[in-house]
Amino acid sequence: MAGLAALGAWGARAPAGEPATDPRAPVVFLAQADETEAQETEEFTPERPGRTGLPLPRFVSLRNDEVNMRAGPGVRYPIEWVYRRRGLPVEIIDEFGNWRRIRDWEGDLGWVHSSMLSGRRTFRVTGQPRILRREPGENAPAVAKLMPGVVGQLESCNGSWCRLSADGYEGWLQREEFYGVYPRETVE
Repeated sequence: MAGLAALGAWGARAPAGEPATDPRAPVVFLAQADETEAQETEEFTPERPGRTGLPLPRFVSLRNDEVNMRAGPGVRYPIEWVYRRRGLPVEIIDEFGNWRRIRDWEGDLGWVHSSMLSGRRTFRVTGQPRILRREPGENAPAVAKLMPGVVGQLESCNGSWCRLSADGYEGWLQREEFYGVYPRETVE
């Protein structure tokens, strides 16, 4: 593993009213043992189409470097979290007008305006450091070591392996090693 790049996590979110973490400094996420309910399901089947006609639930990503998550669908509701990282994957679980109810990688729920979301698929490394592989397979050569919290682009998934890219590195991870894709979901 000598010579491999280790990619670390950077500032992601702060509770409303609290100072933001310096986006240049690593963030330590202490309570990551539990995965979200969405990743614990055995098979991906959208529950129903949303009011927009798109399936619910579905994964999207944050469009901007600062996104407010509110207690309800409107600006009159208080801000509960401020996300400070473009590209973070979130799951849309409901729709109301131009507002989307989302769930993040820690299971927190809230409402975000649809203009703050992108259909681009991304991932966030969960649990322990993960080895990005050159090809799908446990014995494939390593490309990089991805630290918990690393965010990158989800390129495709089929079977238990997904093709990803992060900070100029491309390779494969098993789908249970990150947040941003459903079990058995095919991504093209």
